[in-house]
Amino acid sequence: MDEIVKRALEKWPEVPHCFGWLGLDARGQWYLRDASVQACGPFPLCRGERLQHQGLLDFIARNYLHDDKGQWFFQNGPQRVYVELEAAPWVWRVGADAQLVSHTGQRTRAGQAICDEHGRLYIATPLGLGLMHSLDVVVAAQLLEQGVWTAPEPVDDSALPARYRFVRSPQQQGIAGMKKPAG
Repeated sequence: MDEIVKRALEKWPEVPHCFGWLGLDARGQWYLRDASVQACGPFPLCRGERLQHQGLLDFIARNYLHDDKGQWFFQNGPQRVYVELEAAPWVWRVGADAQLVSHTGQRTRAGQAICDEHGRLYIATPLGLGLMHSLDVVVAAQLLEQGVWTAPEPVDDSALPARYRFVRSPQQQGIAGMKKPAG
C-alpha cells in the first residue's frame, strides 16, 4: 500500500466505504461505474467507462487488497472502493518460465488448474484464484499438456467464490445484508 494512502487512513479513519463504483472484467480491465451506470444494472452487464490513465491504473494496482470477508477493494486514500468482479480477483497472463503475472503486475507461481462448466480456465496460486486471460489460453493449454501445470480439476463456477474465499459482488452482498428480517 502506498505511504500516502496509509497516512490518509490515519488522518481520516471513519470515511464510509464505496460500493458498486469499480468493476474488474475477465480481461483484467478496470471500469468506473457512476450512479447512472449502476442504475442500468449489475456488473458486468452494465460495465461503465474503462479506465485508461496509466497513472491511475498503477495506483489501483498498488493498492488492490481484500478484507477478511473475501471482498476485494482499492484503497483510495481513506476510502475503500469495493470491486465488482466479473470472474475472480485476479486475471493471469503467462510470463517467463511459466510464471503467472496478474493484471496488477504481481508475479506468482501456478498451483491447481481449474476448469468450469463454461470452459474457462482458472489457476489457484499463493495470491489467490485467478482467471486465465483469453489471449493466453493457448499457451496455458500447452503448459497443461506438457505437465508443467497440473491437469485441470472440473469445478462448477458457482462454487468458486466459497471455495476460494472471494466475493464477486460486494455491492449485492451488502444489499442482501441490509434487508430487514421478515416479521
